[in-house]
Amino acid sequence: MERVRGFFLKANQELSSHHSYTIYKQVEDQRKQLEEDEKQEEEEESPAALIMDMELRTTNQGQKQGESGRQNLTPKIITHLILINLLVFTVAFLLGYIAFRGSCQSCKDSVSEVSDEELNPDTSGSTLYWADLRDMFHKYLAEEQLRSSIRTISLLERSSGSPGMTTLSHQIRDMFSQQKLDHVWMDTHYVGLQFPDPIWPNTLHWVDESGNALRELQLEDPDVYCPYSANGSAVVRGGLIYANYGRLEDMEALQEKNLDIKGHLLLVRIGQVSFAEKVSNAEAFGALGVLIYPDPADIHPDPHKKLRLSNHTAVYGHVHLGTGDPYTPGFPSFNQTQFPPVESSGLPSIPVQPISADITAQLLGKLSGPEAPQEWKGNLSDAPYRLGPGPTLRLVVNNHRTSTAIISIFGCIEGHSEPDHYIVIGAQRDAWGPGAAKSAVGTAILLELVRTFSAMMRNGFQPRRSLLFVSWDAGDFGNVGVTEWLEGYLTMLHLKVAVYVSLDNAVLGDDQFHAKTSPLLTSLIESILKQVDSPNHSGQTLYDQMVVPGQSWEAEVIRPLPMDSSAYSFTAFGGVPAVEFSFTDKGPPYPFLNTKEDTYKNLHGALQGRLPAVARAVAMVVGQLLIRLSHDHLLPLDFGCYGDVILKHIGRLNEFSGDLKARGLTLQWIYSARGDYIRSAEKLQKEIYRSEESNERLMRMYNVRIMRVEFYFLSQYVSPAIYPFRHIFLGQGDHTLKALLEHLQLLRSKEAENGSLRYSRPHFEEGHFRHQLALLTWTLQGAANALSGDVWNIDNNF
Repeated sequence: MERVRGFFLKANQELSSHHSYTIYKQVEDQRKQLEEDEKQEEEEESPAALIMDMELRTTNQGQKQGESGRQNLTPKIITHLILINLLVFTVAFLLGYIAFRGSCQSCKDSVSEVSDEELNPDTSGSTLYWADLRDMFHKYLAEEQLRSSIRTISLLERSSGSPGMTTLSHQIRDMFSQQKLDHVWMDTHYVGLQFPDPIWPNTLHWVDESGNALRELQLEDPDVYCPYSANGSAVVRGGLIYANYGRLEDMEALQEKNLDIKGHLLLVRIGQVSFAEKVSNAEAFGALGVLIYPDPADIHPDPHKKLRLSNHTAVYGHVHLGTGDPYTPGFPSFNQTQFPPVESSGLPSIPVQPISADITAQLLGKLSGPEAPQEWKGNLSDAPYRLGPGPTLRLVVNNHRTSTAIISIFGCIEGHSEPDHYIVIGAQRDAWGPGAAKSAVGTAILLELVRTFSAMMRNGFQPRRSLLFVSWDAGDFGNVGVTEWLEGYLTMLHLKVAVYVSLDNAVLGDDQFHAKTSPLLTSLIESILKQVDSPNHSGQTLYDQMVVPGQSWEAEVIRPLPMDSSAYSFTAFGGVPAVEFSFTDKGPPYPFLNTKEDTYKNLHGALQGRLPAVARAVAMVVGQLLIRLSHDHLLPLDFGCYGDVILKHIGRLNEFSGDLKARGLTLQWIYSARGDYIRSAEKLQKEIYRSEESNERLMRMYNVRIMRVEFYFLSQYVSPAIYPFRHIFLGQGDHTLKALLEHLQLLRSKEAENGSLRYSRPHFEEGHFRHQLALLTWTLQGAANALSGDVWNIDNNF
């Protein structure tokens, strides 16, 4: 741009000089003699006086000459001079524009690659490029600050509803305000949370055949419990059965061995599936209660490892198969809200209690029956691992429900071009116990991101879209704070929130890096990982660390969104693309999660002193992701990828085409809908390629269509109050592709004929299948139509 400005100035100077010479040349001969006569006098005058005198004499001389001076300055000559002047300036402007245009072609980058393009001018007029912003973020992000924050937060009492939690909430709000964020506020919900009764603790007893209590199996820590367990006493007549991980296949394996689960208490180990799924499966097969324990084989297979979970420690975990307040499903828990008298269908009706490995060894020692398969056996010493049944037990759970005020804190940096479009970054703040890995790391990263971006703002950073930082409450109860906020603003958030980034469970190791994400973010994540250094492999990027020769990087890094992630709620419930990053170790997971041993010391020791460095690596990934998402003219979301996602899912339906054809049914309409989606995506990509990034109105129109792609895959044909997770690929319910596939499997499954509870219905129902197929097809077709843009651009040849 300086070259162009210099070109204009030079051309103007040359043109001005030429015009002056032409005008004065016409009278030069007429005053030559007079100038020679007065030469001596002129040499004694100052330059300013000389110029003034020259002009005066020129005027006088021109008057003396009369018509001879005016004859040469005709209107025709003056017009020609003006036209020449305009022509020179026009040519200079066009040459400058072409030069500038050629230098900015790098702005037309793909979604996943970024050059050092101009991002924004700061208030001083200088230009910030992508490399400048990346270096600026790297400069202000402080590893020592992360270390200090993690240590401090993990020492605070942070259970939801506690006085310590209220104090921390106000401290974080004050910190947001001190960083001069544009908007800071707190959001309070009144939710139903479950806590153990301090007077009547939960108990476990041996009982005789008459149901009389014998010896009590002393639970080491009465504070450890499973929120949302059913209350009451379960007397199991018939004894205890060992069910491995409590998965559906484990239940079916027991049935094959003629072990009837109905009317028994189940013993299951932690891992593979969530606490809630274990309990849901047990209840479906008729169990009366569940005991959940940590097996050393799943936590620390190396008996010589120094950091080990104590055999006297039980593990905390909620058992609500869902998210949010289960006593107000589909409705926000604001104060004074009138709720219908309903409860979540994901609440169990059987009691559940976590127990330690030590108590489990005592129980396993009493079991009879067949020996457990080899792959079911853990590492409890002197435990025979038989399937049972064993002696009768009585489990008493006295948890009580309490209406609790939970507080989420929000801080916003407002965007300058699209302030009504948000990039949301959130972290769980609460924890049962110290919660170093559970929530202290995520909260520390959140606070450091706020401090870093605030410093960048003071040094010229101006995001196009708003950055919304959130500290959530009641995450340990099933992402209650997140879900209640989504329920409260469901009608508007899909119009406002472009992407959600979760900081929960960010550091559980350092060997592997995973991204649990919506497909829309996969390409962008790949680009970012190629620019962030590995925290424990010198000279390598995170991408280099994770890629295995001969395998796809996605197979090593990308994972589906699990229900226990806050990112899942944003995508499956709210229709917002979301991601959660996490460092983990190879093999068994971090052993202290959801226990009172999840301390800074144990987490730092598990990472061999690299905790601050690993946390900083996560912050670097998230920070660069936020810069791209908030600052690119075009949202870097790969909306075309869903064509492949659809094909991958519906490809599994092909094997049933013969069975459907025999019934006069076809899957052709699903394939047609996929084709329409691909054509719509390709058309939008071509439109974007031919457009100008400087056209703010056009860029906004494209961004609105792109940011709503995830929302298009929420079924519009089911109620969010009945089916809160309406996403046809990630959700739960009859409207999903998963449900359609399970229904098709009934055409061939012998298990269905035998009444297996793996399936929601006993046999294939053609009428219901037609209904499922229609809803799924038109959800896909609706996504294709919405991506097309205006209604006159849609061509439905159905």
